[in-house]
Amino acid sequence: MAILPLLQDDQNGENRPQLVGIARLAADGEHIRDGHNVEYLAINTRSILNRCNVPRMPFSWTINPYRGCEFACKYCYARYTHEFMELRDPLAFEQKIFVKQHTAEQLRRDMKKVKKTELIAIGTATDPYQPAERRHGMTRSILEEFANYEGYDLGIVTKSNLVVRDADVLRRIAARNKLYVNITVTTVNYRLAHLLEPRAPRPDLRLQAVRDLNAAGVPAGVICAPVLPGITDAVRDLDALVSAAKQHNATYIYANPLFLKPCSAAVFMPFLEKEFPHLVKNYQERYGDRAFVSSAYTKRLSGLMAKLRGKHGFPIRRDRLPEYGDSVGNPLLNHGTAPESEGQLGLFGKAL
Repeated sequence: MAILPLLQDDQNGENRPQLVGIARLAADGEHIRDGHNVEYLAINTRSILNRCNVPRMPFSWTINPYRGCEFACKYCYARYTHEFMELRDPLAFEQKIFVKQHTAEQLRRDMKKVKKTELIAIGTATDPYQPAERRHGMTRSILEEFANYEGYDLGIVTKSNLVVRDADVLRRIAARNKLYVNITVTTVNYRLAHLLEPRAPRPDLRLQAVRDLNAAGVPAGVICAPVLPGITDAVRDLDALVSAAKQHNATYIYANPLFLKPCSAAVFMPFLEKEFPHLVKNYQERYGDRAFVSSAYTKRLSGLMAKLRGKHGFPIRRDRLPEYGDSVGNPLLNHGTAPESEGQLGLFGKAL
């Protein structure tokens, strides 16, 4: 068993930190392999289903087959989850990927705790179709198990076209449950996408995945999250994205503004200083000591997206979610309708 370098003790073991819970499991993670500055480690967990008790969230249960995400998105809000394992370097989130073990067996055991009125979200903190999935298949094993159930609500969010690999099992799930696959596309500008999301698949590949899934009978739409002030929020840019989503047969498109936690700001702000120095002061003023942009900004974005959806022929239907949240999830988990004037749905997040 390899001990993570960040948690390594001295030769006598006298100064080893007294780790507990997930931090101890991470420290005992068995090395699996390396890949372009990324270390993969196996980790045992007590449960693959995590109860969400935060009232503002629309889901009751979350599933993240991996801890950490190799896509290295500069704005990622979930970097703080590595801090639970005493890995406090923000870059550790994208460099140390933990592969959860025995996921299907754990799901089979834990599904008895889930009521059919409760919502399950896959990919709330890490992408379930990041590169590790090609080798380890933890997400696939979870879906294979879920295909045995009926009458549940399941949402998936990903930036990867690898999700199309699982169209067969997703179609089986959709036939007996409520399922939506959300493909995140922040911009159709390839160069900009590569800057913001260095290791994620190209935007055109993600959009093609939306087309392929819907053609296979799997409901799929586009999530533009996060929208970055001054970077991806220009009318022409959002118009191009909504147009592309429609051309690729997306069943819906929603947008959500940047959610900037301190852990993500530690990576995002230096990135901003390097690539968009003229916007640094703007972001300091917009976010300051808070994680959310102003309500005025979200209202403007809401109005713009409503107009663009109408322009490109998307339905007006609205589903309502709580006021605050993070920036990943399933837009159709809470079912119902509301007029556009009451605000656009946020992606597991603040209503726009």
